[in-house]
Amino acid sequence: MDQVGVVLAAGAGTRFGGPKALARTPDGEPWIARAVTTLTESGCREVVVVLGARADEARLLVPDTATVVVAADWAEGLSASVRAALRVAEGTSADRAVVVPVDTPDLPVAAVRRVLAASVITGAQTLARAVYDGRPGHPVVLGRTHWHELAAVVQGDQGAGPYLRAHDATEIECRDLWDGADIDHRP
Repeated sequence: MDQVGVVLAAGAGTRFGGPKALARTPDGEPWIARAVTTLTESGCREVVVVLGARADEARLLVPDTATVVVAADWAEGLSASVRAALRVAEGTSADRAVVVPVDTPDLPVAAVRRVLAASVITGAQTLARAVYDGRPGHPVVLGRTHWHELAAVVQGDQGAGPYLRAHDATEIECRDLWDGADIDHRP
C-alpha cells in the first residue's frame, strides 16, 4: 500500500491577514515545509502542495521533494484545492491520499501514522479522519475509490467534511497526541 501526502495551502487567509502558505513558525520555518516534512516522515513517498493566493511567493517555500500544483480557481474556496490535489493524486500509484491543511503546523507525525495505520486494512476503500475529543480534524485519509466522487461533489469553501460524514468515515481519536487546532489568526 502506498499513500500520497497532500498539503492544502491555496487560500488567501483573510482571517489570518494573508496567505497561510507564507506563514512561518516562531523560529522561521515555513509552515509548508513543516507540513511536507511531517507527511514524508509519516511514510508518504510523494507529497503534493496545492497553492493559489500568491503562489509565486509560496512556491519558494516548498521543499524540492514535493510537487507543486496551482489551483487556478483557488478563490472559489477549499473545494478548488481538494479537486486540484485529487487530480494530481490520480497520476500517482498511491491507493490513499493523506490530506492536511497548511494551518496545522503543530500536527505530529504520530497522529498521521495513527490514522494511516487504521486505514491499512481498507486501503483504496479508506475514509478516515483524526478526531480530537470527538471533534473532526486532520489528517484525513481518502482511499482512491473515493477520489472521483469526492472531486465531483465538493463545492465552495467546504472540503471533504460533508462527504466524510455522509459515508461514515472512520474516526481515529488523537487527542492524546495533540489538540488538533488549526491556526486561523496570527498569534
